[in-house]
Amino acid sequence: MKTEALTVELADRSYPIHFSESLVSLKQCVRSLREAGRAVRVISDARVLDAQPDYLSQAGFKREEILSLPAGEPTKSIQYFDECLRFLASQAVNRDGALFAFGGGVIGDLTGFVAASYLRGIDFYQIPSTLLSMVDSSVGGKTGINLPEGKNLVGAFWQPKGVFIDVNLLKSLPKREFAAGMAEVIKTGMLADASLFEKLESLDGLQPESAELPDIIRRCCAIKASVVAADEKETAGSGGRALLNLGHTFAHAIENVAGYGDYLHGEAVGIGLHLATRLSTALGCIADKDVERVVRVCKTYRLPTVLESELPIGQLMAAMQRDKKNRAGKLRFVTMDAIGTAVTREDVDSELVRAIWKEAGAL
Repeated sequence: MKTEALTVELADRSYPIHFSESLVSLKQCVRSLREAGRAVRVISDARVLDAQPDYLSQAGFKREEILSLPAGEPTKSIQYFDECLRFLASQAVNRDGALFAFGGGVIGDLTGFVAASYLRGIDFYQIPSTLLSMVDSSVGGKTGINLPEGKNLVGAFWQPKGVFIDVNLLKSLPKREFAAGMAEVIKTGMLADASLFEKLESLDGLQPESAELPDIIRRCCAIKASVVAADEKETAGSGGRALLNLGHTFAHAIENVAGYGDYLHGEAVGIGLHLATRLSTALGCIADKDVERVVRVCKTYRLPTVLESELPIGQLMAAMQRDKKNRAGKLRFVTMDAIGTAVTREDVDSELVRAIWKEAGAL
């Protein structure tokens, strides 16, 4: 694996993603901030802190600088957004303070939005502890929280100052969480890198200790960094950053209707990838055999491809209407012209979408 940092190229807001000896780099970062007289604070969740009790202290953080929150998707809410803001305000953290996110996608998204909002914006850093956050959510500056009406409906684009990826953190990650992260790895291959997808097909699964994993994580980060650099705030008329949402229009609807927490985000994405592939075949864009390939890969990495219980199609369609990718009242999907080549489209008939939901077990 390459050891040098990867840079997310955003002109004066460019930042490094550290892969090798990331704990050493993190420790140096914290020391430099302290030497400059800047306050440092951390937002994490109880599960990560229990699994990695010494990590933050090794990096140079003090216990009183850490806010511990409950684990799980419900924490990505207005309630805990408020708690985080008050944590910073009660300790009189100034505009030169720096906030660190230590956890998975929930903590990273929440912390980033807190940093974007507190005192109209303070610096923040990502220390992703899950596979999903390492390959996807920690990179790119999308921050936010959920509402009962839908996922990520409130938030801001706020880029981190740095990302510290330590694959050793994955050794304490529950198997279900690791599998959920693989959904974003598979998604990356499907939308932008056929060779990555083929690599995943060739393996008999992955584990935190797998020799192939560091290079796969780096490749996913490189692809996302490139997409973000070209379309940071998802303003492209077609394609662009929206392509990173392959499978997510279906996935977010599942999470919303099932209730946040019933499915891990990556589990819903696994189903969404299957359905996005079915939609692509129904539109005549790719071959039927590609559906079999996607299903096979998802199952290899222990991801669901159909609903575990029946969900009402009407509610799923209504949730899709609230998807933030939509334009001019039209549903906007990401489909594929080939494995490794994704496109956005707005000309999908709603009855076709309903039929695909039925194939997934909706009623």
